[in-house]
Amino acid sequence: MADISKKDSKFREGWARFKEKHPTLAQFVMFFIISNGVTVLQLALMPMLRSLFAGTALTYTSFQVFAVGQTIEGHSHYIFNYPAGPITADGTGGGLAYFLAVQISLGVAQIINFFLQRNVTFKASNSVVKAAAWYLIAYIVITFAAGAAQGLYKAPIYANFIAWWGPTGETAADVVTMIINAAISFWVFFPIFKIIFRSKPENVSA
Repeated sequence: MADISKKDSKFREGWARFKEKHPTLAQFVMFFIISNGVTVLQLALMPMLRSLFAGTALTYTSFQVFAVGQTIEGHSHYIFNYPAGPITADGTGGGLAYFLAVQISLGVAQIINFFLQRNVTFKASNSVVKAAAWYLIAYIVITFAAGAAQGLYKAPIYANFIAWWGPTGETAADVVTMIINAAISFWVFFPIFKIIFRSKPENVSA
């Protein structure tokens, strides 16, 4: 126990020196660790919600909104494209059930991420309300951008994975697409957090 305590003390001292010399890099390391932990939570939560909603009327309720252009086949491309019925080989389908499973798991993960990044990574002391408002705006913009980008990669991922592994491939495709979305969010959110999470300067007495 003494050796573990000594190693822990040395690690803390080394980390403190590292943060002092490289504050932004230290923030990025902590941001990376927390972001990956939150992504794992999201990946675990989404299949649970899909199973919960499976077979309900939500699966057979279409949710296709915000048409932007057309696909190669000439069909309308929707930012949120969840037609009614089971998931098809091109990754569409699932209806409102699939949309809610994705968005609820993403929303829960991002709420946890917001407070951990604010309090642990950036140790912010500015207004939590203002920070949350800007975070919400960024979250909405990124969600729409990621939804539009899915038109480039979602169909081939689902088509190949389902062709290779059948029903198991559908789950694997879910994971891959969510990891891609998480990667997009990861690289966009760090500079945003640097702006919205700030510490108020301490008063220095003469």
